[in-house]
Amino acid sequence: MSIPPPEPVGSALRSAYPAIEPYASGHLDVGNGHRVYWERVGTPGAKPAVFLHGGPGGTAAASHRCLFDPALYDVLLFDQRGCGRSTPHASLEANTTWHLVADIERLREMVGVSSWLVLGGSWGSTLALAYAETHPERVSELVVRGVYTLTKAELDWYYQFGVSEMFPDKWERFIAPIPPEERHDMMRAYHRRLTGEDRGLRQELAKIWSRWEGETITLLPEPDASAKFSDDTFADAFARLETHYFVHGGWLEEGQLLRDAGRLADIPGTIVHGRYDMPCPARIAWELHKAWPKAEFYLIEGSGHAGSEPGILDRLIRATDLYAGKTQS
Repeated sequence: MSIPPPEPVGSALRSAYPAIEPYASGHLDVGNGHRVYWERVGTPGAKPAVFLHGGPGGTAAASHRCLFDPALYDVLLFDQRGCGRSTPHASLEANTTWHLVADIERLREMVGVSSWLVLGGSWGSTLALAYAETHPERVSELVVRGVYTLTKAELDWYYQFGVSEMFPDKWERFIAPIPPEERHDMMRAYHRRLTGEDRGLRQELAKIWSRWEGETITLLPEPDASAKFSDDTFADAFARLETHYFVHGGWLEEGQLLRDAGRLADIPGTIVHGRYDMPCPARIAWELHKAWPKAEFYLIEGSGHAGSEPGILDRLIRATDLYAGKTQS
């Protein structure tokens, strides 16, 4: 069990492919009143892939389209239930990990492929692992970044004690709206208010919750990257869905995704994780590597959590190129 050596000194980091517009898009009725927005980019009929965004409550962004060579891939991106361009916005009804796993299968059937490459980061890695362990025969390759398995220890690290010690100034702003007697369980305290009747309080706390993540995901401050977390519409879905999922442990048994990693044994894969990832402790990615030795493992020095950080982005591009059979330059 080892970490692949770094690239030779002086080797150029790979960057994202140029901006690209979808060649098709629409909404898929997945039941329970939900309509999921989807889009496809690249070359129709090329190597199929699906991208799973973070959150829960994030959205598929234009930058995510650029993780794949458009000449070699036919990529489906979608906004998960309740977020982005999917409707109804910020809805918690019939919105669980297993609803989303079923949605991915519906989208695969819509595309008409027997299997596809799955790429997900942060919460997207959680969902990717849940999907791949449920439907391993549908996954040709698996690429996960910023590995998160939603164990109690991981959730407590970010929302109770751990990252609080690294960002005391930002932590004080995060806990400020919650009375001291409720701070022993910050996730539930926020969840109660984000699902309450007071719309003004809900919006105020959604932005504070969302901003906590936006300002702690990169190794160094990146105002442009964190700006979207203060957007009212984005923050509403992001905070409501995150607390909804997290207080329920993602509807996963404790430790389930690592326990069942043996189901990934025959899937080629790549694990990419920043050494200084605050939301997602590197130990979890290391444990996944040990449980899934067939996957290449890259612990990126000088990087935090965000997929846009240069060393992480470089490895994601190299992975998608590799699985498309593209010779590295």
